[in-house]
Amino acid sequence: MVATLLAGQILQLFMIMFLGYAVVRTGLLRTQDSRTLSVLIVYIILPCTILNAFQIAYTDETASDFLLAVASAVIIHVLLFVILALISRPLRLNSIEKASIIYSNAGNLILPLVTAILGEEWVLFASAFMVVQLFIIWTHGKSLIEEKRGADFRSIITNVNLLACIAGLLLFLLHIRLPAMLSGTIRTLGSAIGPLTMLMLGMILAGIDLKPVLRGKRIWLIAFLRMIAVPAAVLLIMKTSGIAKLSPNGITILYISLLATMTPSATTVTQMAQLYGKDYNYATAINTLTTLLCIATMPLMTMLYYL
Repeated sequence: MVATLLAGQILQLFMIMFLGYAVVRTGLLRTQDSRTLSVLIVYIILPCTILNAFQIAYTDETASDFLLAVASAVIIHVLLFVILALISRPLRLNSIEKASIIYSNAGNLILPLVTAILGEEWVLFASAFMVVQLFIIWTHGKSLIEEKRGADFRSIITNVNLLACIAGLLLFLLHIRLPAMLSGTIRTLGSAIGPLTMLMLGMILAGIDLKPVLRGKRIWLIAFLRMIAVPAAVLLIMKTSGIAKLSPNGITILYISLLATMTPSATTVTQMAQLYGKDYNYATAINTLTTLLCIATMPLMTMLYYL
């Protein structure tokens, strides 16, 4: 049932992505105009989605479940680093490939998908994964792509989405509910994350020649690792470890973490590659291919999880 719902939601999002593709191909907009949507998503829509996720009633059970979600996110990232350490040298992975395998597009896709297939009350646990990944990607991920040692803690503490996570968590722990008018505005803005993200991706896709992307053998290997091998390893750990038994809601909470893991490669990797003068086109190609593949791989992994 969940796999069917997920497939339906992904198809809807891809239809929206096609509209973004169409407005560029028909000349109504340019691929470069997608930057406007990107800015809106990063600085307004996504923070609102995160804040809204924490606007639920505090209970000891919810707090305990949130800690389980954070713990599962940490365990998943540790597992990803172990996998990367094992395959990096044999496969001669470069920095862009490593980052694309480790970091998923959880921020842009996981929140609308969780809202649609599980309900708004579960978005809190998706935000837990985001908190963990945001910290790691702006420390390890940044130094990996930039190929410099050391973390840019200024980038971390000033990241608007991480600040939204901290603010939302404080409001949750202090039992503070925002006024109805403000919370309604935040909820409405946050609900736009799915459509706007897919419109943006469609506009970017319209400016890319897919033929070279699909011809390269190397990129299919990276896509396989990102979309099948890595999620399968996480799925195996979840099914055999018994972690889900720690909470009555454990199965659903772990599924949310798995869902975040099996999303396409992070768009942040592409943005960082562009910023630090690395292979931006290759990073974009990986992101594009994994986004196209997720329509098949994500429902498949969901089906296997609930077997």
